[in-house]
Amino acid sequence: MTSPVIELKNASKDFEQGGRAIPALAPTGLNVANHEFVALVGPSGCGKSTVLNMVAGLFPPSGGQVLYEGELVADLNRRVGYMTQKDTLLPWRTTAANIAAPLELACRAMPRSERDDRVARMIELVGLKGFENHYPGELSGGMRKRAALARMLVYDPDTLLMDEPFGALDAQLKLVMHEELQRIVGDGRKTVLFVTHDLGEAIALADRVVVFTSRPGRVKKVREIELERPRNVYRVRFETAFGDLHEELWNELKDEVRKGTDA
Repeated sequence: MTSPVIELKNASKDFEQGGRAIPALAPTGLNVANHEFVALVGPSGCGKSTVLNMVAGLFPPSGGQVLYEGELVADLNRRVGYMTQKDTLLPWRTTAANIAAPLELACRAMPRSERDDRVARMIELVGLKGFENHYPGELSGGMRKRAALARMLVYDPDTLLMDEPFGALDAQLKLVMHEELQRIVGDGRKTVLFVTHDLGEAIALADRVVVFTSRPGRVKKVREIELERPRNVYRVRFETAFGDLHEELWNELKDEVRKGTDA
């Protein structure tokens, strides 16, 4: 059996507030296999984003360990790409220049011609050809998300960390982005750890869905999503199996959401 790409070994996280420790994530065990798409769902504040931040090396766990490809994550993890809730595009840079930014920072020795070729391929991949010289303020919300996705993918990370990346989009744009993501992940054989509040989104995209409890978060249920791939992200929602999965997982999730609201 191959080792997991991502492994949390009793990893926990406390944050200090007013001189006392506030537990965000209880000791948690979680594995993500190579080329697997795992979605994390749970109420607000249950530690889902904290998991991503620890895998990215943005801060260490308070207890336990976080491993990436068998090695302890002790500093910024440059082997992963991270797409946050906000697109964080730089308003003074064009689409092409925004996408090129990671290469400028992490691949300084890369020849300019190779960098330009990579950016051009990404622009083509996410359907932004013709908008290379547009600034973020001139792009629609969906285009900005495509640009942010291209920026994450441009240096070809094997693993994608995605934190509510499409949460602010309307239902129609969200479906378009789901199709784009499925195509890119399938073509590139990426590993994905995806945080969402949208249970339907998690089922439509993931190989496994992990349900977290209310804060301090811990894994309550892990469910394999045995829906055939490739998936039509629109039509799959009308399948009986999808409805059954949604009901099963919602029954696990609803009480946690109520606890999170009451907290």
